[in-house]
Amino acid sequence: MPVTTTFPGIYIEEIQSSAHTITAAPTSITVFLGYTHPYKTNVFGKPVEIFSFSDYEREFGGFFDSAVFDAEANLFGDLAQAVNQFFLNGGSHAFVVGLLPEALGGQNGLLPADSSPTAPTLSIGPLTFTAREITDDQHVMTIVVSNATPIGSPPSSPPSGDDTCDVSITYGPPADSPLAGFGAVAETYRQVSLNEYLDAANTKKNSNFVETRIGTPTNPISSLVTVQADLSNGPFQNTTSPPRTVPQILKSDAIIFNASDFTAVLQSDTALDKLAIFNLLVIPGVTDNDSGSVLAVAQAFCEGKRAFLIMDPPRDNSADGTGDPPPSPPTSPLQLPLIEDTFDGNTPGESIPFSKNAALYFPYLKCNNPITGLAKDPATDVPYEVPPSGTVAGVFARTDLNRGVWKAPAGLETTLTNVSDVVDRGRMTDQRQGTLNPLGINCVRSFPGIGPVVFGARTSVANNPSFQQWKYVPVRRMALFLEQTLYANLTWVVFEPNDEPLWAAIRTSIEAFMLGLFRQGAFQGEKPSDAFQVKCDSQTTTQADIDNGIVNIVVGFAPLKPAEFVIIKITQLAGQTQTS
Repeated sequence: MPVTTTFPGIYIEEIQSSAHTITAAPTSITVFLGYTHPYKTNVFGKPVEIFSFSDYEREFGGFFDSAVFDAEANLFGDLAQAVNQFFLNGGSHAFVVGLLPEALGGQNGLLPADSSPTAPTLSIGPLTFTAREITDDQHVMTIVVSNATPIGSPPSSPPSGDDTCDVSITYGPPADSPLAGFGAVAETYRQVSLNEYLDAANTKKNSNFVETRIGTPTNPISSLVTVQADLSNGPFQNTTSPPRTVPQILKSDAIIFNASDFTAVLQSDTALDKLAIFNLLVIPGVTDNDSGSVLAVAQAFCEGKRAFLIMDPPRDNSADGTGDPPPSPPTSPLQLPLIEDTFDGNTPGESIPFSKNAALYFPYLKCNNPITGLAKDPATDVPYEVPPSGTVAGVFARTDLNRGVWKAPAGLETTLTNVSDVVDRGRMTDQRQGTLNPLGINCVRSFPGIGPVVFGARTSVANNPSFQQWKYVPVRRMALFLEQTLYANLTWVVFEPNDEPLWAAIRTSIEAFMLGLFRQGAFQGEKPSDAFQVKCDSQTTTQADIDNGIVNIVVGFAPLKPAEFVIIKITQLAGQTQTS
């Protein structure tokens, strides 16, 4: 307010500045969507923020193994391994949306209210054990109760504290499996008490009580089981029970993938949609579009959220149509579908949709099994593989931090961590990549002395003349970065008087921000006027716009495009006559 002057002297009036600082939006917050550990996930269907793989293990249980999940690898990938690859390769900030398959009690990927995931149980005497790992014909859980108080000696009254037993649990591949011993886990709890209280009045809790030592469904302690005790009929029939195997919860031929588990999360007004901002979306290994068009829904969702989708190819796609021969009996190389056929829409179930907010990376990568540590499956002698999206997302984050979002996340500096090589069916030559590159298929290639690197930076619409301005990944991501930044920082404009003072303040704020980016080398051009322009005046905002409460801001920038083709021209100098 103006100062009211009443006496001779000096008056001070504080005037609010019209300048507003613009804070850059993040560029590599990544959302991961997929099936997580069914028995150790704290929350299904909602984005959970994590900053390390340790956070993932705490919230989602970490790695797990199942013949069913392995068999489904052509329809979806290992989410835990994708998240781990993200952090190993430079990622630092992510959200994970865990899904629960219908076969284990889920509905559209969510856990229904007032329920728990379907898990196998096993009763031994008065103790009922519930598995916390998936049991199938390749992952067996065995429980032995020994040295127990026999029947006829029910818990003493008052309890003496001497009613105890030993509990041993083992989990892993069966003895006749080629993987026997690899990744196996064993737990032993000795002399656990069968008495919940230490006194007849049931007031003093027993810290050695079997439920307290092993854990209950509401307070799990063991990584393999939870237990509930009912000692109303006395402890056990025998002092030692024979080894008992927990029933199989899934058969190896079970189908658990359901497109609606994924698409239900990617709708408006869901928990993920309400997330204020994220930049990258990864759905590891999912390429099946005949069952609900997961990728098409994901692309539309990303476009609405100003985010970018990193896509995987179908697992069996090949660079040249051939793959490794089956290990036994040896035959001629397998005939596999070409990756470019996936893009033409002629391969049933494997048609990749196009979007300026998406990019596809090929092929799968060789990576050790995170549970066994093995590079190959002993049963098949086939290397373990992971879809590339999680690893590539980490490269995006690393490049953004080291260079900026305007730098293509590709080149010899983008070496991949915890990746030994690309799969053999995806090995690339220059000529072969020359066929795939124009289609917008970004290749991961392995070079002598360097190893596997990302060697492509095109969006999935790269070969569409209508989208040439969004041909390159860094150009599109730079535009999304500017959109997210200005959207988040210009809310102060709402309800301000729509006239020249406001327009000048808008120009000042945006120009200062763009100038800072120019000095970091984010734009093409020798001087700011060549690199960007900001318009907000009576030419962009007419009187009709003012009457309708609209202010129009035009921001243009000259993007940096990657030097994709380096041409060196060489000529010989003709011999010159020597003259003195």
